[in-house]
Amino acid sequence: MTAILGSQHALVTGAGSGIGAAIARRLAASGASLTLVGRRAAPLEALASEIGSRHGVATADVSAEASVQQAFTLAREARGPVTLLVNAAGQAQSAPATRTSLELWSSQLAVNLTGAFLCCREFILQLPASTPGRIVNIASTAGLKGYGYVSAYCAAKHGLIGYTRALAVELARRPVTVNAVCPGFTETPLLSQAIDNIMRTTGRSEAGARQDLLRTNPQGRFVRPEEVAEAVHWLCLPEAAAVTGTAIPIAGGEI
Repeated sequence: MTAILGSQHALVTGAGSGIGAAIARRLAASGASLTLVGRRAAPLEALASEIGSRHGVATADVSAEASVQQAFTLAREARGPVTLLVNAAGQAQSAPATRTSLELWSSQLAVNLTGAFLCCREFILQLPASTPGRIVNIASTAGLKGYGYVSAYCAAKHGLIGYTRALAVELARRPVTVNAVCPGFTETPLLSQAIDNIMRTTGRSEAGARQDLLRTNPQGRFVRPEEVAEAVHWLCLPEAAAVTGTAIPIAGGEI
């Protein structure tokens, strides 16, 4: 195991599964100590046990201010200031624009955008001004283009990329970088939900539903969570100190 990130304390939201879990594994393999954040304790504790006993868990709702503050307090008390923040918590719900309720709209913005804002703000407040830091927001190709029937999700992810760019400028005089990674359709529980929704609403088979989604990817395949994790890992390295304000597609040429 290389310890290239051995002095770093990473807080990863949405760490219980999918992209968040893959990122946590990659950062741990590079030597970082981790605080794993998510809504449910069981998958976080299972991952912490898998990657090593020095890593911790904090259950939190990223869309709730007090919950985020408590998670950062617990993390800081246990392992010192958080120096790497990865906002991987997210959810996607679909509906035609005219059937998108205010509740659905609000929930998509709360988890996918407000959650990242709350975590970024807490990260900046607790990080000493002279200490190098990294923020990586997991956005989506839905933050770079439009997809039908997920207008609320697209709006939230476009907002996340805008926030990333603005925050990068604001923090540019500090040794802190802020970037977004934008996966295309990735083999995660969210993808499974999307496929189930297509099957339910169109009557297509699972193979047909998967093919519908694959049409957008020139490589003709879904992204693997580990591929997203590698991009995040690179952005956390000292050698990436000049990279800030970017939105990097991990999408097989779709963007």
